[in-house]
Amino acid sequence: MQTIHWQNPYPTARRATLARNVVSTSQPLAAQAGLRMLLAGGNAVDAALATAMSLTIMEPVSNGLGSDAFAIIWDGKALHGLNASGRSPAAWTPDYFGGQSSLPQRGWNSVSVPGAVSAWVEMSRRFGKLPFEKLFEPAIEYAANGFPVSPWIAAAWASQAPELCDQPGFAPVFMPGGRAPNAGEIFRNPDAARSLELIANTRGDAFYKGELAAKMEAHSNANGGAMKLSDLGAHTLDWCGTITQDYRGYTVHEIPPNGQGIVCLIALGILEHFDMTSHAVDGADSVHLQIEAVKLGFADAYRYVADPTCMDITPAQMLDRDYLKSRAKLIDRKRAQDFGHGTPPRGGTVYLNAADESGMMVSMIQSNFNGFGSGVV
Repeated sequence: MQTIHWQNPYPTARRATLARNVVSTSQPLAAQAGLRMLLAGGNAVDAALATAMSLTIMEPVSNGLGSDAFAIIWDGKALHGLNASGRSPAAWTPDYFGGQSSLPQRGWNSVSVPGAVSAWVEMSRRFGKLPFEKLFEPAIEYAANGFPVSPWIAAAWASQAPELCDQPGFAPVFMPGGRAPNAGEIFRNPDAARSLELIANTRGDAFYKGELAAKMEAHSNANGGAMKLSDLGAHTLDWCGTITQDYRGYTVHEIPPNGQGIVCLIALGILEHFDMTSHAVDGADSVHLQIEAVKLGFADAYRYVADPTCMDITPAQMLDRDYLKSRAKLIDRKRAQDFGHGTPPRGGTVYLNAADESGMMVSMIQSNFNGFGSGVV
């Protein structure tokens, strides 16, 4: 076994946490929800799902029941990639948005079919050990009985509330007393608790085909949206595998488009063409090269990443070594640039992870894409 050297080059103290089981995310109470599942005999998938469910309640500024989800799962022998992002409503034709310069960022006409609930169902079915209903217990408790809003989340909540307060249903739920809750205040969401109970008891059917789906369609109709019961009922997710980039002896895996993980792989493919060891770790020259490489990655992602059935460039073309070498040549070591996309050869959310003593590991993103997302409740 290779010797591990715990070097700490940073002025602030960092301490490694070593354990047989681990759950990590941005909200401590949500991480504790995952640990509860491990203590109950569950595995890393059970822990990840309980954490994800709790995050919809305790970090609504970044995700919710209307989120999409992406996961990479190591089952001890193989990697599995899951894309649970939802398709657009069938009514969203080019003519539907005719005359508009861009798609709406808020309101019902920014809502695609939510995929997170389907991810919970499928991940539990394929890999979980505990009963599906048990995974919901912490989230339901926090929604029904309340939790203290943490400082960072309170600040993000307050910054988004003025823009979203007029979206249908937002203020009554997320602005009790006419404002966003302050840090330390107890926030309750009993309606979300009831929704979670319905999802748990029907293994997601209430959300896509039953009572909750019918209510979403009615709310959409009443507020100028296009979402129909048929759109929700037609939802499917994809076991999509992963795409990879080799970088200096390591292989990095990401979910393929329509997610944006390919940006990381593009950036690594560009940095492969620089002698990074000649620069101080976290020194200005090293950080500059990394930032510029990521900017190049996003430039191509914004241009080419879309529904994978409709992309005019494949991930393999975007990761072509010679193409990335040509992109690397665009970086100026002395100045930052605003890059446009290239022409490959033709041929912000919540994050959580969990690992258990059996070797199972889960890396998961659950997101509304833009803060609270549509603002619709």
